[in-house]
Amino acid sequence: MFMADDAFGPEVVAAMRGRSLPDGVHIADFGIRGMDLAYRLLDGYDAAVLVDAAPRGREPGTVQVIDPGPMPAASGSARRALPQAHGMDPVQVLALARQLGEGTDRPQPLPRVLVLGCEPSVRMRGDEPDVVVGLSRPVREAVPRAAGMLESLVGELLLDPHRDLSLPVGRTGSPAAGAEPRREVRR
Repeated sequence: MFMADDAFGPEVVAAMRGRSLPDGVHIADFGIRGMDLAYRLLDGYDAAVLVDAAPRGREPGTVQVIDPGPMPAASGSARRALPQAHGMDPVQVLALARQLGEGTDRPQPLPRVLVLGCEPSVRMRGDEPDVVVGLSRPVREAVPRAAGMLESLVGELLLDPHRDLSLPVGRTGSPAAGAEPRREVRR
């Protein structure tokens, strides 16, 4: 069980249950199983969307697509990511997946990774005297919107997994100079 707004991802996955997904699209709740996710990212997918609480300084409940861009290749002097059997730090999971993919006779590239994030209202640090269970109101209200965004995003990625998401659907060309690739839905 996730505490407070860290349960956003599992709640969106639950909201997606029962929806019809196109062939080749898989949805899974990895919880804190970072090692399982790292291996799954090497299964030949073109794109992966991680759904998570993502503090970015926005209004609580704001849902946005974050495109961090390609992950740089690990250099020989870079610190190796340690496997976490029961951890889910997305940056470490991606670094581990990259190392696993590069450490084979036939290197496997990572898929394009996007994050569908929701600005949390309540996050637990672990040192609080009381545990908060359940989503805050603005994040709970964002779950159905996020599920709809995820469906739309999947459709766009199926058409072109490398599409520039700073452009509206159906447009081509380059985004405006300095434009940050993201889409937001506010409460």
